[in-house]
Amino acid sequence: MPGTNFKTVDEYLDTFPQRTRKILEKVREAIRETAPEAEEVISYQMPTYKLGKNLVHFAGYANHIGFYPTPSAITAFADELKGYKTSKGAVQFPLDHPLPLELITRIVQFRIKENAKKQS
Repeated sequence: MPGTNFKTVDEYLDTFPQRTRKILEKVREAIRETAPEAEEVISYQMPTYKLGKNLVHFAGYANHIGFYPTPSAITAFADELKGYKTSKGAVQFPLDHPLPLELITRIVQFRIKENAKKQS
């Protein structure tokens, strides 16, 4: 959304149609339940969760949800992500398919452990 300067995740979510917003809320809830101590912020104009450093980002698009768990997580979960379009640090979850919440949870858990190792 060019020219938009979101200050909160709620502001960001309010810009989506109800169907997409519900899916984005599920992603948000999964992240917050898995990483309750993570700070919720807007970074790169998308919802971002920080635990020391960036943990994950997500964003809504016309046909998919973008989930950005860093390149290391995409590599670590490559087999499970084969059915999705991926790039170096991102995965696309189509809006017309069930959201893999259990996989998202495990990826967030992986990122929590990875961030903890980097800080010690």
